[in-house]
Formats: sequence, C-alpha cells, structure tokens
Amino acid sequence: MSQVIVYTSTNCPNCQRIKSFLGEKGVAFEERNVQRNKEFAQQAWDMGIRVVPVTVIGEHRILGLNAAQLEKALEEQALLQA
Repeated sequence: MSQVIVYTSTNCPNCQRIKSFLGEKGVAFEERNVQRNKEFAQQAWDMGIRVVPVTVIGEHRILGLNAAQLEKALEEQALLQA
C-alpha cells in the first residue's frame, strides 16, 4: 500500500492540482477515484470523507490543496526531499 493516498473524483480541478503538486515534489502516491470505484467510495465514506480531494499521509487527512499541511505531513513521514 502506498504511503500517500489521494481520494479524487473525475473532472475535479482541485484533484488535478493535488496530483500535480505531489508530482512536482517527487512524491509517489496512489489515486483512488471514488466516482469510478465503489470500494474506494466506501473507504472514503467509512473515514468520514464526504468531499474530494483528500490526501491521506500517515495519520494525516488533508482536505484540498493546503501546501503547508501537505509538506508538514510529508516531512513527518520522511517522504519529502530536502
């Protein structure tokens, strides 16, 4: 399982921004499209996620593109290159 999971939906501009942000940082992630996969949708629902994008990094769940929170969580998991 990937250490970074991004819950997304189809045609979500903010989801695209998160994926670009992580790609620019060189961070590998698993995308889970809740619109295309009922299992992913149920996982998100079970975690209390009702909107996307949500990025799960360790114990952190980050809603939207909050660069400061993303970088802090990535650093804590030693996933961000210095």
